[in-house]
Amino acid sequence: MAMPLYQSTVTPAQTLTVNSPSPGPTRLRVPDLLRATDQVADDVLSGRCDHLLPEGGVPETERWFTRVHGDEELDIWLISWVPGHATELHDHGGSLGALTVLSGSLNEFRWDGRRLRRRRLDAGDQAGFPLGWVHDVVWAPRQAPVVERAASSLPPTLSVHAYSPPLTAMSYYEVTERNTLRRQRTELTDQPEGP
Repeated sequence: MAMPLYQSTVTPAQTLTVNSPSPGPTRLRVPDLLRATDQVADDVLSGRCDHLLPEGGVPETERWFTRVHGDEELDIWLISWVPGHATELHDHGGSLGALTVLSGSLNEFRWDGRRLRRRRLDAGDQAGFPLGWVHDVVWAPRQAPVVERAASSLPPTLSVHAYSPPLTAMSYYEVTERNTLRRQRTELTDQPEGP
């Protein structure tokens, strides 16, 4: 029997269902998380989540985030990204993850086992993170030329992130001189995407 995953606060008919269990740490799979972030992205873009946004708008000089949904098997977050604030190279502990970019662009630097690879994610793009995924996510300038503006006035990027089970720990890494990955620390957390 399919069970609802994310229930929109406004449109109960648009629920996400899970049709088959996962062999991983949760019954959900990465495709389920991608659908959940897509549904929340639709809620945000249509204004159904305006009550979650800060008064005066999303800050343009610091990262901001808020939990959109949380239960024992799924956390969904709305996160802003601004220039100069990387997350550091990290994993998501025992959680699967996914994101959908709502506005702006992100650069993801992912460890592929031999080196870091860059992937650009623009508004509408999605990415899924299986167990063991190590990456850093940073704000990226828009591809179209921006009229000369101070870095502090560049618009933030907004994205929706889902984790299942909810985050409890994240490990942070560095790439060594021998081009291997070394864990620097592990932190207990219930918040998304590092510092």
